[in-house]
Amino acid sequence: MTGIDPGKGKPMETKSLRFDARGLIPAIVADAETGRVLTLAYMNEESLRITREKGLTCFYSRSRDCLWLKGETSGNFQHVVSVTADCDGDALLVLVRPDGPACHTGETSCFFNKLFDGPEPPAFSYEALMDMLRGRRDDPKEGSYTSYLFQKGIDKILKKVGEESTEVILAAKEGDRANTVYEIGDLLYHVLVLMVEMGISLEDIRREMASRHVIDHKVKQEKMVK
Repeated sequence: MTGIDPGKGKPMETKSLRFDARGLIPAIVADAETGRVLTLAYMNEESLRITREKGLTCFYSRSRDCLWLKGETSGNFQHVVSVTADCDGDALLVLVRPDGPACHTGETSCFFNKLFDGPEPPAFSYEALMDMLRGRRDDPKEGSYTSYLFQKGIDKILKKVGEESTEVILAAKEGDRANTVYEIGDLLYHVLVLMVEMGISLEDIRREMASRHVIDHKVKQEKMVK
């Protein structure tokens, strides 16, 4: 999944929201880039106002009976991309760019206790693949090629990245689209292994690419001015 589209409905006034008897409304928080649900929290009118003004998620703690700004103590702030109400106005979808884990346990998402799997296979995601690679590194499995790479270390991983880069070049040079796609898949896999080995996250790459986009946009503007 590459993100969530909350739709392009008409702007809704907060006074039209339907808060419960305690003055609360459930807020489903999801990663704007990956679409992964991070947590379910609650907001009241005041925390919703603070969320809008600060651009950071602020919730109402039912157990402590007070407001809390996510990340104020942990540093794991959630930068708000959008807040969308559902059709009945009694629930919110909050898309964010998180600075760190959403869960107090250190997990990326509060939803990690799987109860069962349905008959449909899970959709592919780079986040799930990265989780699998980390698992093969931290808990090696006999006969696993991925575990083998981590056991051999950085030199072996770099060698494979070099070899797969060459395979991509050769396939593309021959004009073989299908084989080029295949070889790019091999290269991408080994690059992700390298990322795990070096402690580089997908978010690190997203931030780097986003910064390049901004720089490119500024350069184009400067050229237009000249």
